[in-house]
Amino acid sequence: MLRLHVLGSMEAHAGGERVALGGPQQRAVLAMLLTARGSVVPAERITDRLWRHTPHHRARTGLQPLISHLRRALEPERPPRAPSKVLPSTPPGYAVRLPEDSVDAWRFEAAVRRARSDEPERAWRRLRDALSWWQGPAYCEWADHEWAVDEVARLDEMRLMARELLLRAGLEAGRFAEVVLSAETLVRDAPLREHAWFMLALALWAGGRQSDALGALRRARSVLMETVGVAPGPELVELEQSILRGEREVLHHAVPLPGRGGDGPRRRLGTRTDATPPHRRTPALQAWA
Repeated sequence: MLRLHVLGSMEAHAGGERVALGGPQQRAVLAMLLTARGSVVPAERITDRLWRHTPHHRARTGLQPLISHLRRALEPERPPRAPSKVLPSTPPGYAVRLPEDSVDAWRFEAAVRRARSDEPERAWRRLRDALSWWQGPAYCEWADHEWAVDEVARLDEMRLMARELLLRAGLEAGRFAEVVLSAETLVRDAPLREHAWFMLALALWAGGRQSDALGALRRARSVLMETVGVAPGPELVELEQSILRGEREVLHHAVPLPGRGGDGPRRRLGTRTDATPPHRRTPALQAWA
């Protein structure tokens, strides 16, 4: 089965062997088609991106050999002149036609979506597995190219959301120590993600480390004030007040604790299922809410 990897340097494998994808222009064409996630990319758009100052007729002539070479590389057993199933010509251009699990970025997106409806332990395992597919920045060879910027940003945001979902699943599965380790890494990598601080403090509190939980919330406040000049959102404030007042029942309803069996409604602190205030949520995060 053909597998394409774009979460890091782009690679292709078939039958356990690496597929040669050709030179920079040929690889760029495949990357452009993959960022479209199955939609048709007009040939003129591809040539404009590759040869911005070349007349259209000459650029179109240069594109055809690149497509042909890619087809031979990705479909070595395709009979001569048979229509391509992977890179079909679809007016006004070309598209990648592959199953969802053939491209790691597509498979990652599906895994995150499925994890949202999994029970906690299964979601934890699914998300840990999916996050391990990342071997570097998405489409790292073209991350600063105009045509790749939006898709790279979308996947980067999704990766951060998956890490936050992992924390939530870990809390609900009772994996408090593991959540603390993962959350500490996340707040180091993305210090402005309030939800990561929220889950870190909640995991520390659930693990019996009340003073450390308050310390994490103080760190969050300091980072937010010093970096962007804003105070923590209402859910971080509410969590801090609950810890200070010793409202353990709030914690019991937020995560299953030993001896409680997780019974009763699991009310999240605050009004949303994640702790990022609406006015601070990116378009990608809003789409997953």
